[in-house]
Amino acid sequence: MTHVLLVRYFAGARAASGLPEEKVEAATLAELVAVITADRPRLASVLTACSFLVEGTSWRDREATLPATATVDVLPPFAGG
Repeated sequence: MTHVLLVRYFAGARAASGLPEEKVEAATLAELVAVITADRPRLASVLTACSFLVEGTSWRDREATLPATATVDVLPPFAGG
């Protein structure tokens, strides 16, 4: 089952996507990544280093079904000290 998800981009992911956020239909994180990178090779490159938060929780299993109407945050590595 496909869900409509809100994807929010931060820092370098925002620059690579060209958007602060967008709505995407996907059932899993793997499907979401395929959809958002289909026509954006620069974003695909950035996503290799990104973390994903689903409803504020780190999400590593790309094949697990995402919650319906979830918010997915795309976070590139942050520099700092």
